[in-house]
Amino acid sequence: MRILFIGDVMGRSGRAALTRFVPRLREKWALDFIVVNGENAAGGFGVTEAICDEMLGLGVDCVTLGNHAFDQREALVFIERQPRLLRPINYPPGTPGRGANLFKAARGQQVLVVNPMGRVFMDALDDPFAAIERELGACPLGVGCDAILIDMHAETSSEKMAMGHFVDGRASLVVGTHTHTPTADAQIFPGGTAYQTDAGMTGDYDSIIGMEKEEPLRRFLRKTPGARYEPASGEATLCGVAAEIGADGLAAMIAPVRLGGRLRQEWPAEWGEP
Repeated sequence: MRILFIGDVMGRSGRAALTRFVPRLREKWALDFIVVNGENAAGGFGVTEAICDEMLGLGVDCVTLGNHAFDQREALVFIERQPRLLRPINYPPGTPGRGANLFKAARGQQVLVVNPMGRVFMDALDDPFAAIERELGACPLGVGCDAILIDMHAETSSEKMAMGHFVDGRASLVVGTHTHTPTADAQIFPGGTAYQTDAGMTGDYDSIIGMEKEEPLRRFLRKTPGARYEPASGEATLCGVAAEIGADGLAAMIAPVRLGGRLRQEWPAEWGEP
């Protein structure tokens, strides 16, 4: 099974990169399943129903979120009727939406996607490790599903790495999101779980984590509030992680993906040039 995970889509520029690359990659790489983190897709803050539908219409199978899940108030409503949109699973009971779901991939395989959020330097949510343990117990790899993908939305590399090792051998792929900076540690853990600390941002890298530079820089220099943050509008780099999953549900290959924009281009050589 070939899986592509695409990191935090930032505003209009990030969405343009999805439009440019996703349909082409789906066909050229014969992708079975695509997950996109869309929590910054609407002007950098949350996601609207129209934007969610737009991403799904490109061939994305599942959209995950994070700490900006409900910045657009309409998400409190439409997330209930959109099973392919996930918010962090460790929100308190009663929060609208779902944090995990089972999906059918292109060739009929069953893929469990889970979206926990870290707690270090983040909102004080419920324990993400306990939430993951419950999900893996209810739908074990190789029994309830053919692959398990975890989007660990967290600030610190240590908490993301801890999650990766916690599920090693019990999940197919663990990818970190939130910092908007791709890390250089794509690897397969000893138990067979593919891992990368952060997929990076799908947005304009001539920016400060996706925002136009002037206002964030001014706030660092002056320490006073000012104008609203605005997403940078230059050409985006699509950043993500490609993984090949074997018949046992464990990883056979993982590679970073960086296409377009300013960053050095990367893709899995085994899959051919995009």
